[in-house]
Amino acid sequence: MCGIAGIIANNARNYHEELKKMTDAIAHRGPDSSHFEFYENAALGHRRLSIIDLSENGKQPMFSSTKNECIVLNGEIYGYQEIKTQYPEYPYHGSSDTEVILAMYQRKKENLIHDLPGMFAFAIWDNEKKELFCARDRFGEKPFFYAIGKNNEFIFASEIKAILASGLIQPKVNQEALSHYLQHGYVSAYQSIYENIQTLPPAHQLIWKEGKFSVSRYYSLPAKDRVLGLSDAKDEFTYLLKNAVKKQFVADVEVGSFLSGGLDSSSIVGLVAEFLPRQTTISFGYDHENSELKYAKEIAEKYNTNHIEVHEKKQDLATSLLKISPYFDEPFADISFIPHFEICRNAKKNLTVVLSGDAGDELFGGYNFYRVENQLRNHFTYKNIIAKFGLQLYRKARPISFISQKNLEHENILDFHQNFVRNSFNKNEQNSLGIVSNYKQPYSFAPNPDSLNDIMRGDLESYVPGNMMVKSDRMAMANSLEVRTPFLDIDFAEFCIQLPEQLKLNNENDKIILREAMGSYWTETIRKRHKQGFGMSIKNWFEEENLVNLSNDLLKDKNQKVFNYIDFTATQRFLKKDHKHWNLLQLALWAHNNQNVL
Repeated sequence: MCGIAGIIANNARNYHEELKKMTDAIAHRGPDSSHFEFYENAALGHRRLSIIDLSENGKQPMFSSTKNECIVLNGEIYGYQEIKTQYPEYPYHGSSDTEVILAMYQRKKENLIHDLPGMFAFAIWDNEKKELFCARDRFGEKPFFYAIGKNNEFIFASEIKAILASGLIQPKVNQEALSHYLQHGYVSAYQSIYENIQTLPPAHQLIWKEGKFSVSRYYSLPAKDRVLGLSDAKDEFTYLLKNAVKKQFVADVEVGSFLSGGLDSSSIVGLVAEFLPRQTTISFGYDHENSELKYAKEIAEKYNTNHIEVHEKKQDLATSLLKISPYFDEPFADISFIPHFEICRNAKKNLTVVLSGDAGDELFGGYNFYRVENQLRNHFTYKNIIAKFGLQLYRKARPISFISQKNLEHENILDFHQNFVRNSFNKNEQNSLGIVSNYKQPYSFAPNPDSLNDIMRGDLESYVPGNMMVKSDRMAMANSLEVRTPFLDIDFAEFCIQLPEQLKLNNENDKIILREAMGSYWTETIRKRHKQGFGMSIKNWFEEENLVNLSNDLLKDKNQKVFNYIDFTATQRFLKKDHKHWNLLQLALWAHNNQNVL
């Protein structure tokens, strides 16, 4: 796990100072060392967090055996030892996964990407072809940003702050990205907050040559469901998940696990126990009656782990926000990023690599709103014009249920999901703030508006890379910690994506396949559990005086930078200590943090 940066330009050796500023800006991603390599037309930089092949043979930028190619990689290639045996002709110098990509490139060039598993963002400079080949993993676990500099340089890096540190571009705020942020609370995985800094979307590759570049998709989610019974599905599920976990605890440092006490993380810990005699687990909890720490402790005791509990310490939320938010580089409103930062900070005291249970909800149907959508779809009024008309007449005389109300308001469950679930500001509210642009993220498939599986596919291409993986990567890297996600192993994830809906959820239960396959790995208490978050309340947070003061400083002062982008008077109407207020506070905090470059 590392940070990468590069500048492709004529006389690239003249960019040593700019490249160093870029890598210095992301030193937190790789505190162990910093290195640079230069060709006539390419300058590559790297910050290293040593995890595999801790020797000098593992350092980057890494030349190929011929010195014609040079790579910078951020990420991990799972199962790379087996891949290595398929390329015996390459004269390996070390034992790193990075070198395996160079071996693959020499034989397959850009086609290597179809055979590459893992989480990654990388760039390979081919000096003979005078060409740069870049790619990002299928689910957006690792970030990759790029821009064109003022002298037509091609600039890339792991984080936006590194591109800004180069001094080669003056950023311009992206109105479409602002719209998406206000609606969803995060910037789309297909854009950045700046219109002249791009993100390479998940499952895409980029080729630069002779001053021009092209971006193309190399992978699409499997679009069709399989026909599969529960018994066969359980066996295949367990086999693939065991393989995923086994591949992901390969490292030359200790690998631990986040343990929330939920179904997903408990499954990961239970499977790791089959391969390791003793593992370290770490849990974070707020000290209130709904804390998950007691559930995590049950699993830790069941598997006799070296268990670390991180308890909430009463602290100044405003100070935490000012400290943590700059790591995002973009406005980000997920309320769990503060506890996520804290668990990563505490994990780093004992570990360098941690396994996470992220993305299980999207793969197994774990969110409550998926069950709500199933109920909407099974309601007697769903897509029934006559029934809806009758219900509209009825509700003039009697109150109607939430399900009935939402069926009247939305055309189908996809419309409900995209325009109600996890939504903050609707289009009219955005217009009142002065945001008139609109943005709809593309998908690798054409979603069926009545399919729950397609809604989950959509979340895997939008929410997971745009929110979940951003939070995971930035909060972990802020603490120089690598987080791995076994559920996003390509073989396992593809299997889950294609599972029939009835093996994921029904009106009574969620995560059916996980419960059936992994129930024996849990305690009885956990078997009965449904999803629970960190137990935080925005309303409670706004009871803290320092947070209110910070909000007043940023949102009640017309001179604040944020009001270059949204209307001051309209903003005042939304300051009601709720999610909209929190969303606006994070936007104002981003503008404040970046006022010197905006």
